[in-house]
Amino acid sequence: MAKSLNTNLHKASKAKKDEFYTQLVDIEKELKHYKEQFRNKVVYCNCDDPFESNFFKYFASNFNALGLKRLIATSYKPSPVANTQLALFGDDKTLATLKGRPKATANKFIINEVCDLDGNGAFDLRDIAEQLKVNKNNEWAPLKGDGDFRSEESIELLRQADVVVSNPPFSLFREYIAQLTEYNKKFLIIGNVNAITYRECFKVIKDNRMWLGASIHSGDREFQVPDDYPLNAASSRIDDDGKKYIRVKGVRWFTNLDYEERHENLVLYKKYKPEEYPKYENYKGINVDKTSEIPMDYADPIGVPITFLDKYNPGQFDIIGLGISNSGKEIGVKPYKIEHKKYRKEVQKRGAVDGDLYMIKNGIVEVPYARVLIRNKKPQK
Repeated sequence: MAKSLNTNLHKASKAKKDEFYTQLVDIEKELKHYKEQFRNKVVYCNCDDPFESNFFKYFASNFNALGLKRLIATSYKPSPVANTQLALFGDDKTLATLKGRPKATANKFIINEVCDLDGNGAFDLRDIAEQLKVNKNNEWAPLKGDGDFRSEESIELLRQADVVVSNPPFSLFREYIAQLTEYNKKFLIIGNVNAITYRECFKVIKDNRMWLGASIHSGDREFQVPDDYPLNAASSRIDDDGKKYIRVKGVRWFTNLDYEERHENLVLYKKYKPEEYPKYENYKGINVDKTSEIPMDYADPIGVPITFLDKYNPGQFDIIGLGISNSGKEIGVKPYKIEHKKYRKEVQKRGAVDGDLYMIKNGIVEVPYARVLIRNKKPQK
């Protein structure tokens, strides 16, 4: 099951078809931690077809409750779904020259005001449609390009934004983070936990300019996918309306919006015993397999799983670096000893990348999955 799903994700990444639509319930659980931080702010959902995105639905529905100044949304790629619903918005001069079947276009919405025009107490796409037709302060228009977040059109909208909230393509996560940091934007986005190991992303985390969100710390999450997405995994499904869904492991929120729980100390209960904590062969420090087993009284470097960042409090721990490949070399992780590298390659038939942390247990070379190296700021005695 896992292999099939990973194969699908890999193919999606190569084809840039990793358009996973986040469920509204997951958005609501996370956004409740930051509501006051959106007041009088311009929110930009820059990888979100307004017709399909639950991010757009959430912010449009809660526009007044959150006290938003403006909501901007652009679709990442041309949307055949959007073009089947253009009639909701009435005739538009930008479509007057089109003949035959409407051309699929990427679209942008700019919302400055929201109210329940039909008085039924509910808010849906038709209310937005009416807003756009009768209120000149709101805007809908096709984009000239394909809506890629790296395009000049999208960057110009990004410059106007205070906070970016979206589910960017997993395959472009490095570039997406780089753009947000370049333009010094606040953000709340969905990604895969393994993005922590990307050098570009880890540097931002180490510098305390990005951290993991409040609501997702384990398990997997279900995403809606486009109609042409292949469903080969047992964890996929099609609902009664014909919409496709897959479950993805290792999902996390990444953000630079602060929240209270992030500053709670991790409760440590174990004391350091040398026989319980193996030392690295090529770096001064000990290996810990579970965050809950971090010793309370150890002052030197500790290698922990990347999921430690779910509980990371910058007031309690320092992040030294990442113990893999070139990132490891940068913080002083030594290369393999010749005999260990040979054993790894010839006996274990495994990769042996200098910069990776490793241990020797009973003469066997053990290389743990990516480790974040930390130091306890105030070890207990």
